[in-house]
Amino acid sequence: MLKVDFSEEFTQSLANQVVKQAVPILLQELQQNELPPLLTRKQFMELAGIGETKCNELFHRRDFYPLTRELGHPKVVTELFFKWLYEKSGRDKEVNMKYPYEVI
Repeated sequence: MLKVDFSEEFTQSLANQVVKQAVPILLQELQQNELPPLLTRKQFMELAGIGETKCNELFHRRDFYPLTRELGHPKVVTELFFKWLYEKSGRDKEVNMKYPYEVI
């Protein structure tokens, strides 16, 4: 039978890395679960903490793929917004994870 011993320092380091990677993701998941799947313009501005001008800028950017106009008025797909924000913030490279959070 194979027995592996880990030092206390290694165990603590591993635990710290898990917390560092998991806590932001868990907080994001909790926030996403509280939101509707589609955000109206007003809901989006409130969530993002932005005004009309910044919202217009985002809604006209080619790389703002969370936006859909398929249902009449522009709507933001909540899940895609968090994915886009995660990519733009650089956290996907920092944590070394891909959406939807596959550990590499």
